[in-house]
Amino acid sequence: MNAFYPHMLQPLDLGFTTLRNRVLMGSMHTGLEDRFYHIDKLASYFAERARGGVGIIVTGGYSPNRRGELLPLGSRMDNKVTAMLHRHVTGKVHNEGGKIVLQLLHAGRYGYTPYSVSPSGIKSPITPFKPWKMSGKQVENTIADFARAAELAKLAGYDGVEIMGSEGYLLNQFLCARTNKRTDKWGGSAENRTRFPVEVVRQVRAAVGREFIIIYRMSLMDLVEDGQSWDEVEMLAKGVEAAGANIINTGIGWHEARIPTIVTSVPRGAFAFSTAKLKQVVSIPVCASNRINTPDLAEQIIASGQADMVSLARPMLADPFFVAKAEAGKADEINTCIACNQACLDHTFSLKRASCLVNPRACHETELRYLPTQSKKKVAVVGAGPAGLAAATVAAERGHEVTLFEADSKIGGQFNIAKQIPGKEDFNETLRYFDRMLDKLHVKVRLNHRAGTDDLIGFDDVIVATGIAPRKPGIPGVDHPKVLSYLDVLRDKKPVGKSVAVIGAGGIGFDVSEYLTHAHSENELQQWYKEWGVDTQLQHRAALVPPQVAPSPRQVFLLQRKESAVGKNLGRTSGWVHRAQLNKKAVEMIAGVSYDRIDDQGLHITVKGKSRLLPVDNVIICAGQEPQRALADQLAGSGVRVHVIGGADVAAELDAKRAIKQGSEVAAQL
Repeated sequence: MNAFYPHMLQPLDLGFTTLRNRVLMGSMHTGLEDRFYHIDKLASYFAERARGGVGIIVTGGYSPNRRGELLPLGSRMDNKVTAMLHRHVTGKVHNEGGKIVLQLLHAGRYGYTPYSVSPSGIKSPITPFKPWKMSGKQVENTIADFARAAELAKLAGYDGVEIMGSEGYLLNQFLCARTNKRTDKWGGSAENRTRFPVEVVRQVRAAVGREFIIIYRMSLMDLVEDGQSWDEVEMLAKGVEAAGANIINTGIGWHEARIPTIVTSVPRGAFAFSTAKLKQVVSIPVCASNRINTPDLAEQIIASGQADMVSLARPMLADPFFVAKAEAGKADEINTCIACNQACLDHTFSLKRASCLVNPRACHETELRYLPTQSKKKVAVVGAGPAGLAAATVAAERGHEVTLFEADSKIGGQFNIAKQIPGKEDFNETLRYFDRMLDKLHVKVRLNHRAGTDDLIGFDDVIVATGIAPRKPGIPGVDHPKVLSYLDVLRDKKPVGKSVAVIGAGGIGFDVSEYLTHAHSENELQQWYKEWGVDTQLQHRAALVPPQVAPSPRQVFLLQRKESAVGKNLGRTSGWVHRAQLNKKAVEMIAGVSYDRIDDQGLHITVKGKSRLLPVDNVIICAGQEPQRALADQLAGSGVRVHVIGGADVAAELDAKRAIKQGSEVAAQL
């Protein structure tokens, strides 16, 4: 029994096989699944997680047939050639002592193809194609295709399969009246709607035999109108258990749901209560998921009896050695997932290869390698924001002698600003990780020291990561006492009045607006459930209840010069959440604004040719940044090798994803 996390790290006996601990690496579609020539990269990606000690790995989704593809020519498991190719993946995982299962995912109406199918011909709001209604024969053939795909997965060397029955994909579509309007034996009553997924599990079990893991991923809370009731969820759970499933994994919400389930503003472990309720009605292990990103939380969920296992997906991108570090009592060295979605889900939905903001090696293990240096150098890093921290730690990890200069009294740069925003508290975790790594790797850290050229004499390489300065727009009256910068508000905590205009509707403008409109509560978790309308008693269909929004303590106007919709360029998977939060707080978002002047009356603007006065107490400037690269310019021609990274390089938008990746890549090449 592990001394640090005895419940999380306890083996799980499934009868015919044993998992080495209770941590499941949840399925993520990374983009490496879709092309056969990425098989080596996919194998290396999974092998690193197996080496890191996770109990069982679930791959990204593979369709059992062509009509179930997520995108044209997307990942499928439907022939022996593909199965034999996958032996490279399973072999590498098994060589590291790990177990891996293939997720079988039929996209249904979520397929980005003109040949997608669904129980009924009802178009999804998040895909461009209306699906074809499946005939009864197609339903039966699809069940057989699932069974055949599972057989092929066994041939490929997988330890089992996960049948994807949540998040609004095909099996979930059959379960809900929202998408199943059929009148045959596959539709109508709840029993009929349940028949398809149960039959899939039954035929998969018949095809693969008893000694093969079957995980069924079930939607416990659909969070969409006309979703399942809790009674229907329980009926399905008992059905898939009887049909031969070994584990029930948790899914929360459809992709089209208007309640966030995985972004950073979702409280940690917010949905474990639903897993706890399901655990009472089945005898097979139940796995909790969504926003579980620390071993302490995972241990708490299992120890309290809410679940038998925990699913960690994005945390395994952030740190493949999550489990090994926890097992060794080194949880403070875990690079924690901050649920930003910027490099993982945003990439996936833009058809790019996934990675991780805090760990750019994720899904690039064969390309971005931190090899021990053959020529030790003295390296100076100037600036301890995300870019500088990444550069300093990677360079030190490789064996270079690193000195980190920072003008502030603490590390973090713009992350110290971001962590002030309600829902972005997890940004603290990244700074905790870097602080620990600086100490472990013996980086010389000189705080409260603004490095000049004299400080950098004698270094072989200087990495300039001096960041940005807020841009001051040329608006008449911009020096009026009621004008504040976002740094005045978030960093310096200057008082802000009851009526505020925020100039600039990029990421910072949204962050400031959320900060100003958040009504703090003694119980933030319960407030979150109420504001988004989540039924924690699971008494209402799909766990939906009317939202109860705490009013904003301020009136806020969010303004931008662009004519486009406010917030259009925010993250693909999180932008809608930010817009919805501000709408709930009655923030007036105005596009196409010309700023005329600021005076004692407030902010004078022109919108579509009409003048308007916003009689505000304060005007907060969030109108972009300028790179601070004076030091780099001073070093030009000095003979010192200079590398400029992060905001000092490009300050068009504050981009921690680019900054950390750039810092890591520069350090990897020294």
